[in-house]
Amino acid sequence: MQNEIRKRCLVARESLSGQEVALLSAEVVKRLLRAFPQPPGKRVGFCWPIRNEPDIRPAIHIWQAMGMMAALPVTPAKGEALAFRLWQPESCLVPDGRGIPAPPENAPEVIPDALLIPLVAFDAAGYRIGYGGGFFDRALASLAAQSARPLAIGLGFELSRVADIQPQPHDWPMDWLVTEAGIWRIREE
Repeated sequence: MQNEIRKRCLVARESLSGQEVALLSAEVVKRLLRAFPQPPGKRVGFCWPIRNEPDIRPAIHIWQAMGMMAALPVTPAKGEALAFRLWQPESCLVPDGRGIPAPPENAPEVIPDALLIPLVAFDAAGYRIGYGGGFFDRALASLAAQSARPLAIGLGFELSRVADIQPQPHDWPMDWLVTEAGIWRIREE
């Protein structure tokens, strides 16, 4: 069931034009900044936009000007949790094993207290479907075990909303959902 939802939502999102993605991303950024005029944490992990994901880098730049530390995920070996490395606008990025721009190995590791997580699909209960590797669920579990669970903010477009993703026992719900249509607080911190 989740694989069918993933495929359907990816096809819909990837069919958007570059102009549509830019317009929708601008609305997501506007709502994200409305919900969080101050950075949602001192150290925030976010994703470089791929496959027509919302581009929230304008919000990251604003928060960095306020002193927030930004970090990008580094895709680990299969079955491991994501690690996060420091990112600044002047940082040199290198493609990881999946071709996604990532900080180089010598970039300092950061333990985020908030994560901005892309949504391939999501439901009103705050559960999400990603690309199927389980990386963010393992990252949330690992970070919660190391210290406090980071604030999880899911970012996506309304075309990815589904009635029920039928979450699995290992799935972690988001604390907030942000799309071009609005902001929803799902879980109290």
